[in-house]
Amino acid sequence: MKYTALFLAMAMQLPAVAANVTWYSSTDDSFWQKQKNLKLESKAAATPVLSVSQATGGHRLKHWGTTFNELDWDAFLALSRDEQDQLMHNLFAPDGDLRFTRGRISMNCNDYGRDWYSCDDVPGDLELRYFNIDRDKTTIIPLIRAAQKYNPGLTFWTSPWSPPGWMKINGDYPVVSSRYNDADPRIDYLLFGATDEIDEDEMKFLGERKGQFPRRLATRDYFIFDPRYLQAYANYFCKFIDAYGEQGVPIDMVIYQNEAYSYTPYPGCAWTAEGTVRFNRDYLAPTLQKHHPDVKLYLGTFNTNRQDHVERILSDSLLRTYTDGLAFQWEGREILPAIRRQYPEFSYICSESECGNGKMDWAAGEHTFFLIADNVGNGCDEWYNWNFLLPKKGRSRWGWEQNALIELDPETRTIRYTPEYYAVKHFSNLIEQGAEIVGYSLDKERHTSVLVARNAGGTYVTVAGNLSDTAAPLTVELSGRYLNVTLPPHSFNTFTTR
Repeated sequence: MKYTALFLAMAMQLPAVAANVTWYSSTDDSFWQKQKNLKLESKAAATPVLSVSQATGGHRLKHWGTTFNELDWDAFLALSRDEQDQLMHNLFAPDGDLRFTRGRISMNCNDYGRDWYSCDDVPGDLELRYFNIDRDKTTIIPLIRAAQKYNPGLTFWTSPWSPPGWMKINGDYPVVSSRYNDADPRIDYLLFGATDEIDEDEMKFLGERKGQFPRRLATRDYFIFDPRYLQAYANYFCKFIDAYGEQGVPIDMVIYQNEAYSYTPYPGCAWTAEGTVRFNRDYLAPTLQKHHPDVKLYLGTFNTNRQDHVERILSDSLLRTYTDGLAFQWEGREILPAIRRQYPEFSYICSESECGNGKMDWAAGEHTFFLIADNVGNGCDEWYNWNFLLPKKGRSRWGWEQNALIELDPETRTIRYTPEYYAVKHFSNLIEQGAEIVGYSLDKERHTSVLVARNAGGTYVTVAGNLSDTAAPLTVELSGRYLNVTLPPHSFNTFTTR
């Protein structure tokens, strides 16, 4: 009896091994379909691509999120109230499809705004007497409130695409001149010291550029490095946080610049490594600590694979003491693992999904599926979508055509949930806030990826993509038992144990 009681007590302490598996799968003509139930097996059908147990540690997933843009708002207005409510429920409700818990906001206009504006367009207003968010109150904030209806606990972070033009050395919101703006081409030389290497379409290249990005780094900061301007800009961030807070939109993290390495005809600002350190270390961080000590400072968004450049920024020990995390997007993903190994003390986020080409097709969904797996699998604890709703082709004021999770047909005023929507759903619907990411495998030759998460209750969620033309056998070991399955060609798959 004594040994029986001891055995039962020990058994109660052991984690239960789930035997039943629920399988959801998506292909180009069939989305989020529940397949036949499986069981974890006692034997492996092949060498497992991953082996995890209840003791396997990993980083915790904090948030799935998206961005609030003006052109999303314009598309949203084309829908009926019932359609708007259903869409926001699907995106943000705790029992919805995507279950977003966090949002990104652009401070001033971004490339998916209607046209350029800032919160203070009065040249020389270093005291920021004319600072306001009046335009945001008619676009971004109503869009946020529509989301808060379904998730009142949403939190937010912000970054600018460009400071007010009068704070920049070229006096304008873009970095380079273009047929899409009125910038003076005579001063394009400010970027590199010459104009013959500037290409206004460079930012339209999609996916892997298979080389260094950018081809050349800016030789000077486009922000005016006068202490009065630097301090005014740091104050600008605090006023933005205050103004949004008054509207019931809590901002708890800031990043000084979106894509400092995109030399754009749309809103942008080039920064050198030295300028990045100086502004963040000497102005933005101390000002935040004084006025908003609860607001975190992240560095980025790093959209460059020039590792030495990022390392120069992070080599400043004082700046590191102010820094809570790092944000990577686009080419930055290529150096994420190396930087994370060097600086494991930081949190890491994927600050923006790649925007695509306006086709909103299955290939775009496959690319986004891969990117989510690779960013989260390599250590990002937050992942952010870019546009969530756009008209067909998703054309911006500056000539971009980009993708969205949901496509609006302007003629019929109907919407279509795109393959990218389901790519996100295969991760965010069942991998919960606080889940541990305990395994990641990428087979580039077979075009397959596998991500394993463990939710708080011990349930495993395995997300597997087969982006090849043939079926792909898969074996994953989960606490001593085996998920043996064959993934259909060109499919997204999510398996949960219970």
